[in-house]
Amino acid sequence: MIDKQNHQKRKREIQEADIKFEMVKLRQRWDTFQHYKPLLQQLVMKDIKLKYRRSFLGYVWSILNPLMIMIIMVLVFSNMFRFDIVNYPVYLIIGQTIFNFVSESTNQAMFSITGNAALMKKTYVPKYIFTLSKVSSSFVNTIFALGAMLIVFMVCHVRFNFYMLFIPIILLQVYIFCIGLGLLLAQGTVFFRDIQHIYGAFLTAWMYLTPVFYPIQQLPFELMWMIKHFNPLYAYITQFRMIVLEGVFPDPRLILYGFVVSFVGLGIGSWIFMKKQDHFILYI
Repeated sequence: MIDKQNHQKRKREIQEADIKFEMVKLRQRWDTFQHYKPLLQQLVMKDIKLKYRRSFLGYVWSILNPLMIMIIMVLVFSNMFRFDIVNYPVYLIIGQTIFNFVSESTNQAMFSITGNAALMKKTYVPKYIFTLSKVSSSFVNTIFALGAMLIVFMVCHVRFNFYMLFIPIILLQVYIFCIGLGLLLAQGTVFFRDIQHIYGAFLTAWMYLTPVFYPIQQLPFELMWMIKHFNPLYAYITQFRMIVLEGVFPDPRLILYGFVVSFVGLGIGSWIFMKKQDHFILYI
């Protein structure tokens, strides 16, 4: 009996020691992130400046580009396929903005490690900083693109409501999701360069399996069910549309699903990235 109690006591002590060790590691990683935060900010600013360098209109393209694409898609889909959607330009630009952010951020994150190989060979920098900077710079570009969305809202006479204050929370869900997916793609590209081609094809399929420009009700029931349950972009885009087009607060189940997928993706992406990062130097 005494031996059993001693064993349980020892087991609790080991568990407590493990928890303390993990807390210390998390604290150290947070301190490291704070130390390199200025570098992260510089990398984000550099990416934004490079994107619009030698551009006559500069940052205005962040508004003009999504507007022009939306106008073309509205002309094509509303006339050719005649989708019966109220305020179709608003419906379209919401889906287009969210999907473009995911596409741009993950594509840039994919090459964040291989593209900074020279710097990593010269000095120590937490490798995730490069991936995080790519996703963050794309997020800033998306914030600029919200200007185009605002113009469409005003032209289409969208009624602004109190629930629109929740939109930053939706964007936060997408941002966290993109960081996780970006970390996963970044580490994978170091070892397998073919991922860039596979992911390009995957993105095309992903776009057509996301109700960006069509109503999901037009799909067969089985496919519609799969998209609702296994495509996180559906949750993010639908939350946004419920607020803007319906003027109601998003379904709590969609919010919960969006956050769960975001943090699970971030956890998986971070875990695999941290596990493989020590081997990057051998392949870049």
